[in-house]
Amino acid sequence: MDDKVKSKFLIFFIVVTVCFMIFIAALLYWSSVDLQRLNLQTSDTRMSLRGSILSADDYTLASSQRLYKVMVDTRNIDPEQKDLFVKLYSLYSNSDEGEVKKIIESKNGSVVLSYSMDSKSAKLLQSLGSKLLKRGVFKTNGMSFLHGLDIIQSGESRVYPHKDTLSPIVGYTRKIEQNAITRREGVKGLERYYEDALSFAQDIYIAGYRDVIDTIILNRKVKVKEPINGQDIRLSIPLKLQKMVERKLDLHKTRLEAKEIIAVVMKSDTGDIISLASSNRYDANSLKQDDYPFLNIQSAEYIYEPGSVMKPIVYALLLNNGKINPKDIFRTYGGEYNMGRYTIKDEHKFKSEWISARDAIVYSSNVVMAQLGQKLDAREYYDGLRAFGFGEKSGIDLTYENGGDKISVNHFKNEIARSTIGYGYGINVNFMQLIKAFNVFNNDGLLINPKIVSYIVDKKNIIHEIKNEESVRVISENTANTIKQTLIDTVKDGSGTKAFVDGVITGGKTGTAQIAQGGVYHRRYNSSFIGFANDGSGSKYTIGVLVIEPSREYFSSQSAAPIFKDIVLCMLEEGKLLRQEQ
Repeated sequence: MDDKVKSKFLIFFIVVTVCFMIFIAALLYWSSVDLQRLNLQTSDTRMSLRGSILSADDYTLASSQRLYKVMVDTRNIDPEQKDLFVKLYSLYSNSDEGEVKKIIESKNGSVVLSYSMDSKSAKLLQSLGSKLLKRGVFKTNGMSFLHGLDIIQSGESRVYPHKDTLSPIVGYTRKIEQNAITRREGVKGLERYYEDALSFAQDIYIAGYRDVIDTIILNRKVKVKEPINGQDIRLSIPLKLQKMVERKLDLHKTRLEAKEIIAVVMKSDTGDIISLASSNRYDANSLKQDDYPFLNIQSAEYIYEPGSVMKPIVYALLLNNGKINPKDIFRTYGGEYNMGRYTIKDEHKFKSEWISARDAIVYSSNVVMAQLGQKLDAREYYDGLRAFGFGEKSGIDLTYENGGDKISVNHFKNEIARSTIGYGYGINVNFMQLIKAFNVFNNDGLLINPKIVSYIVDKKNIIHEIKNEESVRVISENTANTIKQTLIDTVKDGSGTKAFVDGVITGGKTGTAQIAQGGVYHRRYNSSFIGFANDGSGSKYTIGVLVIEPSREYFSSQSAAPIFKDIVLCMLEEGKLLRQEQ
């Protein structure tokens, strides 16, 4: 063999050897890629969810669900089967075919088909993705790895199945971004107050090997860190009763042309709220600008001069301090009582020039209460109202409670202040403070905080009861029973007859107060009725109604008292009270 032939053979051998080495190197490279995709241990984090809010009768009032982002690489879709992909994807995801096609054709590469697919649709799409891979709708074009539908958790949404029921008490949430995941945090109501309990503690963590379609293989070798979802909270409020009360408030708001009507029903011995309703509600699933005025919880945030519902409280202080006897007689002065440059008037004139201290409550005399207020000294007045809970928050488990006026002992050194507070002017309070104070009369003289949540359920389904603080004695049991009987007489024969319900022990007090603005009282009013309803089986409830600025029938005897009666009738219908045979 000559040198020329040998050289050609050597060159051919070198070329073949180089090609073979390139081929082997390519095999090794693609094998390593496949091995990485098949065998490389990796991890995945899946988000946990916010806890739910449940009613006393086990209805879900607020819950969270996962949202998913759906992506596809358009380069992996077989052009001849693009229409089939669009049709099937639209069918499985309940999407508009035209919109899906527009997204697919907008870019040659990775596109997002949805940012907020719900869990049910995401599961269907995962199934669809596997079917399309097997059918060959997805195929590699040599320019990118083969991918089907990529479905990635993008966040959580908050759902309120019963729409506006129990708003604004339940409250609402807002979106926050954490590590490219959309979370939820409470803004108002129970969502905010119980944020620490409701918010998640730990996401799901999974480590293992991936299969060819990027899914972690769930076998014995997989490592899983269990999720710690937010805890559930359960209210003392049953949904059915709440809906009934809300419907009544809606009807009466129309009848009275009021700005808002609020109602509270509380178990007198435990402080458990079984209804806390407003006529002004919103659907937290779709908040609108028109809803903004309704976002505040007026029962705890709105402060006002309460009017005559303060009379039994001041009357109780007088009795408890031994300053008066219910039968003591006081002059009515023809319905007008002058104190310096101030004139205190009764809404109606009494037939007699003299009435008893008891009748000042039953028939609601401002003139007599102004005189009675003078019998307490500054310290007795101050200590007494503080003991009833005024000057501080009621303690209800709601955010942003306005505690009303920060009263001081010096304020009661003024005789005008002592007189006007006696019939509910010159002091600003919130409605829950009044409910808490009135409850003393139906709870044997003991003060207890109102509360809405009964218990919290943790990740192990262990129940953690929300225990109320120990009750505190404010007045003697004898004084409480005397006031209680006076309030029963008020409903039977006095200013609260429209609240009477046959077969139920009902008592309460009306309160109509003018609204001051800029130091001047205008012809705008708040009307209220606060009292109790008991039956022979031992059920005892404190119930209150506040009508804010009614345009019709502003006197509380005609506005708030009939609403109180309707609520008691709802409670009878629901078996919360049992009617006694007469």
